[in-house]
Amino acid sequence: VQLQASGGGPVQTGGSLRLSCTASGRTFRRYTVGWFRQAPGKEREFVATIKWSGGATSYADSVKGRFSISRDTAENTVYLQMNSLKPEDTAVYYCAADGTIIQSSWSNPTAYDYWGQGTLVTVSS
Repeated sequence: VQLQASGGGPVQTGGSLRLSCTASGRTFRRYTVGWFRQAPGKEREFVATIKWSGGATSYADSVKGRFSISRDTAENTVYLQMNSLKPEDTAVYYCAADGTIIQSSWSNPTAYDYWGQGTLVTVSS
């Protein structure tokens, strides 16, 4: 599975962005798709994930109530709607997918086999 993340860019504090993750070569139908981010000098951290079948979701505490992950089955795309952005949300955002991950591992980046190239989100104050 080849993943393509897009939608990043500069935005002011309080603004919104929508990131997209598309897959080529295979549908997401049997996958769990997650978003992670990595700020300069920091480790990659979990943001949100969605199980394609059934649509179950999970969020990091730091983004709950501000970010929303969703899927479009017709477009084979996973979205991350980011609202009320803060400077601390600045990072490279990556989408990841895995077909066998268990729920208890959704927030563990090492549990995902497939990764996109990342898209940079810069939130200015």
